[in-house]
Amino acid sequence: QVQLVESGGGLVQPGGSLRLSCAASGSISIYTMGWYRQAPGKQRELVAGSTSGGSTNYADSVKGRFTISRDNAKNTVYLQMNSLKPEDTAVYYCNARGRIALLNYDYDYWGQGTQVTGSS
Repeated sequence: QVQLVESGGGLVQPGGSLRLSCAASGSISIYTMGWYRQAPGKQRELVAGSTSGGSTNYADSVKGRFTISRDNAKNTVYLQMNSLKPEDTAVYYCNARGRIALLNYDYDYWGQGTQVTGSS
């Protein structure tokens, strides 16, 4: 079992930057780590992902503005958010996804979420 704790959210003006952190209670080296967000009245969506092999992927809406990174030695994953827009306002959740290959089964751990509000 891995516990995830997000931090770094807050209120930021449009065009500003924030860095979210997600600290895990154990090793994250085997997991695909991701940041998701959920805005009021909308479904949770993937923002950025980072595989154990080092590949990354991003939602089209954040490409070129957000960067996901991970420090396996510190069991921490980050989301650097630049050029924030009001539509980036959401609760951001950290996710760790593991896979049991023999069973073709994925399992997930979630953090409690951190609020990001882009507003002037």
